[in-house]
Amino acid sequence: MIQTVKLSKLHLSELNVRKSNDLNIDEIAADIEARGVLQNLLVTLMTKPRGHFAVFDGRRRLTSLNLLAERGVIDAEAYDVPVMVLKGDDATLSETSLAANFHQLKMGPAEECRAFQHFLGLTGNIDAVAKRFGLTRRFIEGRLRLAALAEPIFDALNTGKMTLDLAKAYASTENQEKQLLIWNSYGTSYGEDTIRRAIANESMKANDPVAILVGEDAYAKAGGKVDRDLFSDSGDRWINPEIAQRLASDLMEAEAKRIGEEIGLAWIRPIASAYTYNAAAGLYRVSLPQPDLTDEQSARLADIEARHEAIQGEMEDEDLDEDAYKALDQEYDALAEEAEAIHRRAPYLPDDLKSQVGLFLTLSPQGAMKLDTDYYSEQPIRLDDQGDDEGAGEGGGFTTGGQLGDRPKADPAPETVGPGGKPLSAKLYDELAMQRRDVLAACLLAHPALALDYALFAMVDDRTSHFSDYGTTIRAHRPQDPVFGEVPSTRAREYLAEAHDGLDASWTEHKSEVDRFEGFRALDDDSKASWLAYIVAMSLEAKRPGYAIAQNKLQNRIASIIEVDVAAWWRPTSENFFDRVNKGTILTLLNEIGGETLTARHATLKKTDISQSCHKLFAGESIVETDVKEAALQWVPNAMRFLDVPGDQPSEVDETFDGQEDAELSDEDVDAVADDDEELPAEAADPDAIAA
Repeated sequence: MIQTVKLSKLHLSELNVRKSNDLNIDEIAADIEARGVLQNLLVTLMTKPRGHFAVFDGRRRLTSLNLLAERGVIDAEAYDVPVMVLKGDDATLSETSLAANFHQLKMGPAEECRAFQHFLGLTGNIDAVAKRFGLTRRFIEGRLRLAALAEPIFDALNTGKMTLDLAKAYASTENQEKQLLIWNSYGTSYGEDTIRRAIANESMKANDPVAILVGEDAYAKAGGKVDRDLFSDSGDRWINPEIAQRLASDLMEAEAKRIGEEIGLAWIRPIASAYTYNAAAGLYRVSLPQPDLTDEQSARLADIEARHEAIQGEMEDEDLDEDAYKALDQEYDALAEEAEAIHRRAPYLPDDLKSQVGLFLTLSPQGAMKLDTDYYSEQPIRLDDQGDDEGAGEGGGFTTGGQLGDRPKADPAPETVGPGGKPLSAKLYDELAMQRRDVLAACLLAHPALALDYALFAMVDDRTSHFSDYGTTIRAHRPQDPVFGEVPSTRAREYLAEAHDGLDASWTEHKSEVDRFEGFRALDDDSKASWLAYIVAMSLEAKRPGYAIAQNKLQNRIASIIEVDVAAWWRPTSENFFDRVNKGTILTLLNEIGGETLTARHATLKKTDISQSCHKLFAGESIVETDVKEAALQWVPNAMRFLDVPGDQPSEVDETFDGQEDAELSDEDVDAVADDDEELPAEAADPDAIAA
């Protein structure tokens, strides 16, 4: 039942789940001043002071009313507020507050988390809460996980300094110590993917082959902990991988012992990997002999050979219809496959070799143990029944036919050797190499100047030496120019050459890449900046890849930023333009520059004479009207302009400069352009590309 209560007798209840969201208070206050309270508040009677009520739904309305009272707009002692008085225990009233707020102005994620945490603390039944609010159990569990974030992280979420997605990344682990460790290093400066990877470090995915082999029940029984990832589909993580590795080792050792006793080999070695390459280092792969052909197999091969000859004879019959020919062809192929299978019969292990060879027990990506198919020995083995022409096996090889392999084994690289001198597995070494790389990368973040030196050195040295292993993918490769051979010289090209000659190249004299790097680091900042500008400048592509006639819009934007004046760097000449276009194109250009009068002066000239005249005119060397001279000195073809393009337009490879669809050039088109200098429309073509 709705009734009214004086504003002075209303107080905010601790059961109100909305704790901090005071958005739009001024707007709500203005609306209440104009129209009054349109929606009643939910209250419960307080024991002290008598006659007062606790508001557990309506926080923002109550705050707005108190604001109006402070401003003197309303009298708190006299103002009537519509309320609905409810009775019940704390759990019931808390649930009511949560339900009322959940479907009104959406609470912040931090408020939702603490609200569900509070309510679950009263009821303890996640499924019941999920059902009451029409939510999934996973959603409730996710909010509870967020509510359990370490305090600094939760505070960042609560105050809006962190996005919900980033908070979920931190909450991918329940371990608050790990959360704080990552928080202190990364804070809110990195994306959720980075945070997840950092948290996942030193843990194991639940779908790792080792984890599948062990099983979660055995892992948990041994004291292993699992981080449930409630916010992604990437799977849970086991935070005690050493426990899983130990359990997997025990299982595989036991299985290796059982198999060894069963088949009687010298050894069975378990490796928790599908790859045996590194584990077999220092061993000799044994090529086993094939069993002799049985009488039945020999007879069958003779029958197949005879039938093949017969089929070939039948297929030579010119009167044979198509269906019969096809049937014979299929029979021939089937017989060939059968013969191949006989010749490819499986090798066998002689009994006298069993005490000298062994197998690896491997682990498949699906977590299943299986024996590898290759036999290995610790010493080279002579197989007397094989010919002397057999080659050496992997891992140093073995010899056959009376010779023992005396090829010395190369010492393994120091970084590949584990404690006790045993080589590390290939997978472990690769994983350690990646982790070592990540350590260097993480430390390099704090040294941006060194990182810049490293990047510049890798780009520049790659151009000046034959060394290629810089330990980074950063490069500034030479562009793939669309035209090969000589191209007309330009002022810009000459300037680039002069700029290169002016660079401090003293560091390039060192032979060692490390010494060159140290020499480069010793340069002053201006010298490094000059190298940077030069190497970036020399990396620019002339046009989009392939035959598409389209400019690079990002280059155009850069040109607009630095206000490039193409006409100051490039002038059309006979060599680079006028000799390359037809007479009609030149006359049209002259009409644009000087009108009909200028065009008439050239209309009767030969193409060669027009070209020479224009060469002087557009260089400013002809005696013409001032306005004509200025227009000629400013003109460059569209192919030389950095055309303005809207920034929000996508870059389409098949656009032409005027926005029309660009037909793809065939090989014949390209050859024709190269041979005959036939030009595309001047406004849509690159003259130098046409020359190619």
